[in-house]
Amino acid sequence: MVAETINIKNKALLKDQCYINGEWMGANDGSSSEVTNPANSERLGSLPNCGADETILAITAANEAQKIWAKTDAKERSSVLKNLHHLMLENQMDLATIITLEGGKPISESLGEIAYAASFFEWFSEEAKRVYGDLIPGHQYDRRTLVIKQPIGVVGCITPWNFPSAMLARKIAPAIAVGCSVVAKPAPETPFSATAMAYLSELAGVPKGVFNVVTGDAEKIGSAMTSHKDVKKITFTGSTAVGKHLLKASADSVKKVSLELGGHAPFIVFGDANLEAAVEGAVIAKYRNSGQTCVCANRIYVQSSIYDDFSQRFTEKASELVVGNGLDESTQQGPLISENAIEKVSNHIEDAKNSGAIITTGGNPHSLGGLFFEPTVLTGVSDEMLISKEETFGPVAPIFSFETEQEVIERANNTPYGLAAYFYTNDLAKSWRVSEQLDYGMVGLNTGIISTEMAPFGGVKESGIGREGSKYGVDDYLEIKYVSLAGIEE
Repeated sequence: MVAETINIKNKALLKDQCYINGEWMGANDGSSSEVTNPANSERLGSLPNCGADETILAITAANEAQKIWAKTDAKERSSVLKNLHHLMLENQMDLATIITLEGGKPISESLGEIAYAASFFEWFSEEAKRVYGDLIPGHQYDRRTLVIKQPIGVVGCITPWNFPSAMLARKIAPAIAVGCSVVAKPAPETPFSATAMAYLSELAGVPKGVFNVVTGDAEKIGSAMTSHKDVKKITFTGSTAVGKHLLKASADSVKKVSLELGGHAPFIVFGDANLEAAVEGAVIAKYRNSGQTCVCANRIYVQSSIYDDFSQRFTEKASELVVGNGLDESTQQGPLISENAIEKVSNHIEDAKNSGAIITTGGNPHSLGGLFFEPTVLTGVSDEMLISKEETFGPVAPIFSFETEQEVIERANNTPYGLAAYFYTNDLAKSWRVSEQLDYGMVGLNTGIISTEMAPFGGVKESGIGREGSKYGVDDYLEIKYVSLAGIEE
């Protein structure tokens, strides 16, 4: 059941069932899981607590549907995705409200997320018509070599709570575009965003079985996906630990795997940088979604010549952030997602304090109570502290000092993670040197915002495998087939 207190115009978006083979259904045993608002702990509703049986049902439906969908011409698939793009934007405020209620982020950020999610349907509607092959000169006089690209098949899709619409759209848009079908498992904290997208996909013309949503037991659903012979690919966004588990589980059947995992992004400010722009970019990169993003600035390195000036300006900006319920338009930082998140943030701060760090603002649970935490800035931070080694996933900005370019590159790279990095400089030569030496999949130069549907999103090292978005985003959903044509010459 969905709470009657959810205030949106299009109530049809609120689905309290799974979506399998074009039908809305519950768990076989009738069980369900509660969803609450992290801002006030109010009940939002419940969704089915499904397991392996329901997942297998969805996989079977997806497999049959995919055989037909793969034969559909690219122009038709493109049209369906364009329809979904328009429907997402038509319902932007309602969909954003659902995100804010489920995850707590400010409504302005949620509106941005829906626009971002919709952009993938538009982008891949265009890419659907551009899946090209090759004709290679034959290795013998009477032969020709043809290379074609075909959809990989059924895709198992597992998404996180922090960007419930964007992460799902970023995966299903390229899959549907090239002729794959999808079985999606959303995070238990934010399932209504996924079921709302499933509802709109039906209106857009996505055929039955091509897009399925199964909510419930993560372990049982994940195991069913990784073990089933008809699932040809697993795509996952979430923690590195879970990603490694899925990678191992998929190995037995040699599935294709895409992983977008944890990050520990360095944010480097050189002495020659535009200081005002660097402070602004750092605040955006650090405190968006209360610091609960995989590309969040986790380690802010500032050259010693400007360290004090930067720290003072950054602290002032952080202290001015408005904390509150995400539905309030003035709110700039909402609650954290859980008590565990609060505990991790507090532990990182306490460890840093005990090792000599100074809190220049924040440092405590917010006076609002519950899951709210003060935007926090730490100075005098060293590489030995816990916060320099682990992803905080909260509103804590540790500011480190450095002396030389080579020193900071080595420190920035000294992590098993390699998702995103940022740096600010006005030196053109340095821009090239540092960009090339940072061991990360994405680098923001003089900007704190890097995500766009037009660019390849993904990491290196233990931050993931594969790329999402851009022209490269279809590659992980395709198989390359070589056809040798003989008998050309009589």
